[in-house]
Amino acid sequence: MPGSRPGERKHQILQKLAEMLQDPKGERITTAALAKKLDVSEAALYRHFASKAQMFEGLIEFIEQTLFGLVNKIQAEEENGVKQIHAIMIMLLGFAEKNAGMTRVLIGDALVNEDERLQARINQLHDRLEATIKQCLRIAATQGHEEPDPTAKANLLVAYATGRWHQFAKSGFKRRPTELWEKTWPLLA
Repeated sequence: MPGSRPGERKHQILQKLAEMLQDPKGERITTAALAKKLDVSEAALYRHFASKAQMFEGLIEFIEQTLFGLVNKIQAEEENGVKQIHAIMIMLLGFAEKNAGMTRVLIGDALVNEDERLQARINQLHDRLEATIKQCLRIAATQGHEEPDPTAKANLLVAYATGRWHQFAKSGFKRRPTELWEKTWPLLA
């Protein structure tokens, strides 16, 4: 990290934190362990982040920006509401598969015993995903794909994604979230 610009250092710290979260044992990460992995002092970490909670907030921010950036792209490029939902679901499952450490943040595993506002922020992210899918269901309804209860359906779809994330994390990152997707989609659609 010596010689890096401040923004780069922050990014390196968050990258190493996400990397450490990929440990299938899922042990709690301390700032001392993180500093050791980065070969810096804990004080060096605190020059970039006021607390460990702030580090996790940085990861959550990255997740939010990535997921909703991709959601916006999907919605801009695809007019069909059902196809939007399909693409969003594949993206949510694929994001977790490619970012195992972030999956532990998404399901709250990595946030146990951390500041409770972090879990509240993840809950808010899940709520936003559900609202987005509900919006896609409304678009689908205007296109002739009537859904009796878009609220319940949006909740079911987010619960499915969350469940797949949990299985992935709890299997030590062996059960891929996208596994069985093409067989499951017709049941959910």
